[in-house]
Amino acid sequence: MDAPILNIADAEFAREMKHGDRFAARIAPIAAKLGAKKLGYNLTSVAPGKRAFPFHNHHSNEEMFFVIEGSGTLRFGKKEYPVGPGDVIGCPPGGPEVAHQLINTGSSELRFLAVSTLLDTDIWQYPDSNKWGAVGGRMPHTRPGEATFTGRYVADGTTLDYWDGE
Repeated sequence: MDAPILNIADAEFAREMKHGDRFAARIAPIAAKLGAKKLGYNLTSVAPGKRAFPFHNHHSNEEMFFVIEGSGTLRFGKKEYPVGPGDVIGCPPGGPEVAHQLINTGSSELRFLAVSTLLDTDIWQYPDSNKWGAVGGRMPHTRPGEATFTGRYVADGTTLDYWDGE
C-alpha cells in the first residue's frame, strides 16, 4: 500500500478489455493500491457505443457504480435507465432480476467508479448468452491464480469461454 488515498485523476489504466464490436473498456485498479481487503474497486472507462462487461448478475457479491463523467444506459433486470455524472447505481446479489450492464450511449467517454464485495465464492449468470460461471476459494479477478475452483458452463455441462455467446 502506497497511501490510503488516491486522487481519481491519478488512477492508472492497467488493463484493457475488448471483444468484437460491442465490448471495450479500460480498467484502472484502485483497491490494492489503497490496501483494501474486503472490497474491490476500480475506475472503468468505456468508449462511446461500447460496454465493459456482458449483462450479468452475481448470486453472492454486490456491486455499486458511481458515474463520474459521460452518459449511458443501465440495463437492470428487464428495464433500462439513463445514467450520468453523480448517479450511484446499486446492484445487489440475486438472480436475473438484478442482472446489470452499463452501456455508453453518449458521445464521450463514460467513466465510473466500480465497487464490489469480494466474497470468495460466487455464481454469475449471463442472461443474454444463457451461461453461468462459478468460483470458489479466491476471486480470480482480484487475486489471479489463487482460485481453487472456477468454470463457465451452460445447462448441458459444456465448458465455455467468458465471451462465448456475447
